[in-house]
Amino acid sequence: MAEKAFSTIAAAIFGVVAVLHLVRILIGWSIVIDGWTVPMWVSWVGLIIAGGLSYYGAKLAMR
Repeated sequence: MAEKAFSTIAAAIFGVVAVLHLVRILIGWSIVIDGWTVPMWVSWVGLIIAGGLSYYGAKLAMR
C-alpha cells in the first residue's frame, strides 16, 4: 500500500474516533465496562490524541 493511501485511511479512521469522543462529551453518553463507569476525562484525552493523529495523517497525505 502506498504511503499516501495509508495516511489517508489512517487519518479518516482517527477522525471518526475523534468525532465519536466529541459526541460522547457533548451528549454525555456513559460507558460502563464490567460495572466500571468510564470517566469523561478519558474522552477528552482520546479526543486530543485521535484528533492530533488525524490531523498529522491528513497533513502527511497531502504531501
